[in-house]
Amino acid sequence: MYEELEAVYTAILEALRTGQPAAVATVVEADGSTPRDVGAKMLIRADGQTVGTVGGGDVEQRVTAAARVAIAEGRGREVAIQPPASPTADVCGAGMRVLIEVLPARPTLLVVGAGHVGQAVAEMGAALGYRIVVVDDRPELLAPARFPAAAERRAGDLAEQVGALAPDEHTYVVIVTPHHTRDEHVLAVLAERPVPYVGLMGSQRRTANTFRRAQEAGIPAAFLERIHTPVGLDIGAETPREIAVSILAQVIATQRGVNEQ
Repeated sequence: MYEELEAVYTAILEALRTGQPAAVATVVEADGSTPRDVGAKMLIRADGQTVGTVGGGDVEQRVTAAARVAIAEGRGREVAIQPPASPTADVCGAGMRVLIEVLPARPTLLVVGAGHVGQAVAEMGAALGYRIVVVDDRPELLAPARFPAAAERRAGDLAEQVGALAPDEHTYVVIVTPHHTRDEHVLAVLAERPVPYVGLMGSQRRTANTFRRAQEAGIPAAFLERIHTPVGLDIGAETPREIAVSILAQVIATQRGVNEQ
């Protein structure tokens, strides 16, 4: 029993750390003869894989199916397993009630550019609880000592690396590259993804050139209008850490649905 619980809690912790969607099913009521007692737990991932058990057989199939729906909708629920109508019915788990809790999705802060500002954004973002991923085409800047809290450090073509990460609705993207000659390629990838925030650092002239190339590449104007540039709230920031504060304040405002003043 204890080994199983340890495996379930380890899987829960892994899901929280990596940001993978998952749910936890717990037996909260068990009347009569049931396959598991109150407190039994099972972790269910979005693809249906499980760790632990709440009874096996039809009970577990029903709970897993309900958990996958709960993950997709982002809302928990209860599953009641009623006694079979026929005493000869081959159904285990009669009289059970199972609570399904959806684990909160951990937001990812994707930092494109591993320079001084990118390093400060990653450091402060980690302190705020974001899962940090850093991408740069300069491998020497991605040393673990520079980004000790990063879950992933990916070197290579920026657009290819961003595309391989498959950013989703829980991914906040900060582009702080030292040049803009390839930023439109990254923007082309992001335009196809449901990311809620894209911030682009750069002067007005450089950003205008990036947007011009992006439009020529066919990136929708509606997406370009959503990009936060100049990136960050206007707090008169000058140092990399001050700039990081302004950027993360803007990210949090977007995440909380607060309009910028």
